[in-house]
Amino acid sequence: MLYSKYFIPTLKETPSDAEVISHQLMLRAGMIRKLSAGIYNYLPLGLRSIRKFENIVREEMNKADAIEMLMPSVQPAELWQESGRWQFYGKELLRFKDRKDNEFCMGPTHEEVITDVVRREIKSYRQMPLNFYQIQTKFRDEIRPRFGLMRGREFIMKDAYSFDVDSAAADLSYEKMFNAYVRIFERCGLNFRAVEADTGSIGGSSSHEFMVLADSGEDAIVSCDSCRYAANVEKAEVRSVKTSATFGTGILEKRSTPDKKSIVDVASYLERPVDSAIKALVCSNGEGAFVMALLRGDHELNEIKLKNAMGWDDIRMATDDEILTASGAPVGFLGPIGIKEGLDVIADQALNVMADCIVGANETDMHYVGANPGRDFVITRTADLRNVIAGDNCPRCESGRMEMWRGIEVGHVFKLGTKYSEKLGATYLDADGRENIIFMGCYGIGIGRTVAASIEQNHDENGIIFPIPLAPFHCSVVALNPGKETGVLAEAEEIYFKLEKLGLDVLFDDRDERPGVKFKDNDLIGIPLRIVVGSKGLAEGKVELKNRKTGEMQLLPIDDAIAAVKTIVDKALAFE
Repeated sequence: MLYSKYFIPTLKETPSDAEVISHQLMLRAGMIRKLSAGIYNYLPLGLRSIRKFENIVREEMNKADAIEMLMPSVQPAELWQESGRWQFYGKELLRFKDRKDNEFCMGPTHEEVITDVVRREIKSYRQMPLNFYQIQTKFRDEIRPRFGLMRGREFIMKDAYSFDVDSAAADLSYEKMFNAYVRIFERCGLNFRAVEADTGSIGGSSSHEFMVLADSGEDAIVSCDSCRYAANVEKAEVRSVKTSATFGTGILEKRSTPDKKSIVDVASYLERPVDSAIKALVCSNGEGAFVMALLRGDHELNEIKLKNAMGWDDIRMATDDEILTASGAPVGFLGPIGIKEGLDVIADQALNVMADCIVGANETDMHYVGANPGRDFVITRTADLRNVIAGDNCPRCESGRMEMWRGIEVGHVFKLGTKYSEKLGATYLDADGRENIIFMGCYGIGIGRTVAASIEQNHDENGIIFPIPLAPFHCSVVALNPGKETGVLAEAEEIYFKLEKLGLDVLFDDRDERPGVKFKDNDLIGIPLRIVVGSKGLAEGKVELKNRKTGEMQLLPIDDAIAAVKTIVDKALAFE
């Protein structure tokens, strides 16, 4: 591809509305342009990277026995009403009516549509297992679209759906897709973690998120430094703590703590460590039910864990007035001793080994010291309720410690079970002629989001540093001063043709621009390898080869430079 005949509208300045690196660099590199809030044009350079990733995804989906199809973006309301998600999904679902006043939506996902296909076509156990996938445009009417392709309203997604005769068979399909996802992101050259995650609004029983590690990541994740365990902070387990067989020896005593409401302030005032205090938090399910959660003072409540422990559909922190009504105690001085009867109390398992603690006295400006669980107040139920922190023991292996990371979610796999097939009546007949509900799984990858995440992980002050598998071009050939130096353009063109004959994607920078302009543009758009052809080097029969990622520059004979590029690209694309 000749640079002079291609369309790469680079920008010198960073647009003011671009907040994150990938958004800034994709705009500056001429990969995307904004049409409306959260809606973007994919310009030629950006589309090349998108297609590179789609090809990797297709190859691995096909290897995993998934079958490609394409479903409509526009979906009838009736299907969503059958599944119960028409109202539950909220305002993110873009609803509209056609000329006959029939209701439709722009599909944010396709569980309902694919289940409708299957219930019409699949009748026997002999037709399963099945896995269908598509690469399709989705639309979610985000309240605050931002960060370019990281959180847009319209986006490209690969979604797949598996169908099996029972839960055990669904587990095999889930494992096959999980392994395919691992191969996909390994092939992209990305540093990622597959983490256990909450199933959220999609539902189901098992879930893993695939996170590209980046300092700018919105999600906090943890992983073991010894084994393969990793999880979203919302889901991450804490190693179980056995109950202590003995109480502390402290005497229960009520102390004045004037205007000290936070755990840190109370502990400091009483000259005790924060981890000797017990914090009490009141949460609601939004439907009139309340619970008091007890945690060690230096730990943070994980609301998802508490919601799951209570079996609630939703959870939120109670208001000050609700706390007073539910517990009979003022905010800032809550505690489990003498709490109002009828308020459910649940404690984090860390309290199993706590003794001589600080707890709220349920009176303004008063706390207890020397409080002992089991002696001074009863814990009727314990659970894992807190967020994991760096240095925690791994819940799966004996030697591991937990490390904290920031991640960008690029893929998600769910074992759905019968959530959709039961509601939409997707059944099959078994070998004995009995009717059974089909078991489902769903598996999504954000196509544009993955390309953007690769930029968040791979960039420097000069621009993008694309991993070779996702780069729009593997190599550039830069002709220096082609309009002035005799023979430079012809030799650069010859190198370009030789590289293309080897099957490489090459951008030939034949523009009559200053060398500095060419180098800046090439660094900005992130082409991994660059061959520079100049009259000085050609006098010695050599060209300069630069590696964008390492910054290494070599002056090599022309044929050696071509061979080196081929070797580097082949190694990056090879995958067993």
